[in-house]
Amino acid sequence: MRICQPREELRPYVRYYWVLESDEPFSILTFPIGCPQIIFHKKTPLYIPELDKSQSQFTISGQVNFPAHIQSDGSLEMIVAVFYPHTVGMFIDTPPSAFYNLEISGYDIENRQLNEIAQRIFDCENNKDCIDILEDFLTSKIRPVLNISRVGSTIGTLLSVPLTSVKALAASACLGKRQYERVFRETVGMNPKEYARIVKFQKALWQMQRGESNYAGIAAECGYSDQSHFIRNFKELSGYTPEALIKYCAPYSDLFTAPA
Repeated sequence: MRICQPREELRPYVRYYWVLESDEPFSILTFPIGCPQIIFHKKTPLYIPELDKSQSQFTISGQVNFPAHIQSDGSLEMIVAVFYPHTVGMFIDTPPSAFYNLEISGYDIENRQLNEIAQRIFDCENNKDCIDILEDFLTSKIRPVLNISRVGSTIGTLLSVPLTSVKALAASACLGKRQYERVFRETVGMNPKEYARIVKFQKALWQMQRGESNYAGIAAECGYSDQSHFIRNFKELSGYTPEALIKYCAPYSDLFTAPA
């Protein structure tokens, strides 16, 4: 896998891009990472058994609250743009709440300009040039949006203090609780309470990735009420208890790790 950093003007909105080419079949367990993605498959798309479907050649992957396996038949070449939790809607002119817990075809949102960009990427042989094509499009879509700024600020608070109440987040965004919940859901793709579960889970993965093995300490650090709550939530989002996951694979938090 090759990681590419976005150009400077896109860095507040796009976390990173990754490119993967493989001629070996594989099956990998994935977890909710808290960030939507736009995916371009230049060869055979990935199959997701939990959804009993293959990704579209051009896929938009929304916020999810379940673990899933991704499977390749050994003919894989894909380019992926990973966005911050609250920014993808600006670029696709569709609220992320429309594809909650879904992997949808990018063609289904009927965005002519985006469809043309996808076709240009599929027609381009050099993947670096493909990312340049995508970045030119994304840069052209940047515009100041108050709700994106408000929600982004509160997500920063959640990442630092996952236990922060929805009421406190709403107050910091200068919105009423109900209005904030609606704006958050439209901007991020799930409600703030559910998103906080993803943040806690990813922060726990990050602690384990760094070698922490005191589960009571992880629970306290990540905002869980107790160790039992932590283990229950962890299993819901990964399919494994923390101890079992360590035996299955090396813990890795996408949300709390800066890819290089």
